[in-house]
Amino acid sequence: MREGIHPEYYQATVTCNCGNTFVTGSTKKEIHVEVCSKCHSFYTGQQKATTARGRIDKFNKKYGVESK
Repeated sequence: MREGIHPEYYQATVTCNCGNTFVTGSTKKEIHVEVCSKCHSFYTGQQKATTARGRIDKFNKKYGVESK
């Protein structure tokens, strides 16, 4: 490994817009993100339900099925 060509490696604090913070390794000391695993719909389980509902509604409209 050559000396002097690698960036410094820090224990970075990642801060999300929702207020969640966690520590990881990075070449930056602080990282700000818009979404994280605490607020992203994929991790909270909300995305799966809304996607399935949309497909069911599309099927019902296509084939004229009325919901009760």
